[in-house]
Amino acid sequence: MSQSLTSPYELYKFLLSHFGPQHWWPAETPFEVVVGAILTQQVAWKNAEKAIENLKNANVLDLCKISNLSLEKLEVYLKPTGFYRQKAKRLKDICSYISKEYNSNLKRLFNKETCSLRAELLSLNGIGPETADSIILYAAEKPSFVIDAYTKRICKRLQLTDDLDYEPLKKFFENSLPKNVEIYKEFHALIVELGKNYCKTKPVCKNCPLSKKCI
Repeated sequence: MSQSLTSPYELYKFLLSHFGPQHWWPAETPFEVVVGAILTQQVAWKNAEKAIENLKNANVLDLCKISNLSLEKLEVYLKPTGFYRQKAKRLKDICSYISKEYNSNLKRLFNKETCSLRAELLSLNGIGPETADSIILYAAEKPSFVIDAYTKRICKRLQLTDDLDYEPLKKFFENSLPKNVEIYKEFHALIVELGKNYCKTKPVCKNCPLSKKCI
């Protein structure tokens, strides 16, 4: 492996210089980020985007409106995402929870200290580490690095670390990076850009910026 990429921070700087800023996550409001984080589980973003557009067109992309929407109606809007019945229930559950516990005020939830916020999100049905960290980073604007399948795959191929389990890998990245929300956002987006274009399950190494640095 190239000695210039011996840490996540060096990888971040390399990818940023190659791809440029990504300005991810595409959403108009923090609540839209929450919705997107749930809908993109196990599916490509373009599918989640179609469902979000359905919610916007129906004028129901709102915490209170989704809380009061019938599950059957919500399922229709979320059909493009796959597992739409499961996701409809998850989305209603989190909206109902915020309505009940925080009087529908998302800011009150996000004002909590990062560790407490993460623990609370993880306690909710259908919210795993990747979804929780996406919500914390992109909606609450707090530094909690997101680990996804691309991150694990790239780390393995670059031999950045041996431990690819979620929590140790998250800690590995956070210990290497400045504790900065914008860096966390950009780095996660850059990893996605690399992963979806080059570092696929079957890698497309031709023209990949990291082709000479992988094992």
